[in-house]
Amino acid sequence: MKRNRRPLAVAILLGLVVWAGCAAADEQAPTMNIELVGTRWHDPRAFTEGLEIHGDVLYEGTGLSGASAVRASNFATGAELARVDLPAPFFGEGLTVTGDTLWQLTWKDHTAFARDPHTLAEVRRVPFEGEGWGLCTRAGRLVMSDGTDKLTFRDPVTFEPTGSVQLTSHHNVRLNELDCAEDGSVYANSWPTDTILRIDPDTGRVLATIDASALLSPVDRIGAEALNGIAQIPGTDRFLLARKNWPILFEVRFVPA
Repeated sequence: MKRNRRPLAVAILLGLVVWAGCAAADEQAPTMNIELVGTRWHDPRAFTEGLEIHGDVLYEGTGLSGASAVRASNFATGAELARVDLPAPFFGEGLTVTGDTLWQLTWKDHTAFARDPHTLAEVRRVPFEGEGWGLCTRAGRLVMSDGTDKLTFRDPVTFEPTGSVQLTSHHNVRLNELDCAEDGSVYANSWPTDTILRIDPDTGRVLATIDASALLSPVDRIGAEALNGIAQIPGTDRFLLARKNWPILFEVRFVPA
């Protein structure tokens, strides 16, 4: 006797409808704009790949083979506290502080550097698979991007992968620099655009898209490098945004469109 498969078919159809509804809602994530609060000096020679504020220290990692570095400066005064150049041919990428370690990615060199967050001295190197783009710390684990629409979670001590999540929409984006914000969400630069995505890292849902194009005039935009570098100012609703080889940092708020 054949079984009645109508209940199963209905369940599958309902599941597809729910999935499609969630995807549509995700695609329609609210758009936010930039409110410029102020600007700060930025080294125009810095090909910014990573930006993070930890306590009263601003960390910045820069890229390009043979010209990559990591530096620490006093966030209030801008005074440089430490700087270390990466040996060629390493191409530096995102960075983050977790516990007593500053982790710094490399792009295609399959190597993560563990550093002393005070002196920036190299402590050890850890191999990893794939490309390294952005990095931040959330809820006791590292969150890493690799230039796709996926976030990978890593152990903060061993750097071993512990899981991953793919965006439930915006599958054509290339997630770059990351910031793990105090509200639990992850902000990501979408390379090579002036769009920033606010992401729920537990589900992969895009909570908002942020248009940062108004930060540059049409004239300034000619020949400007990509927006890359985002860091929440601790205890505030403000963020620092960096652009590669640009002479200022932007202090901003994200506001409803």
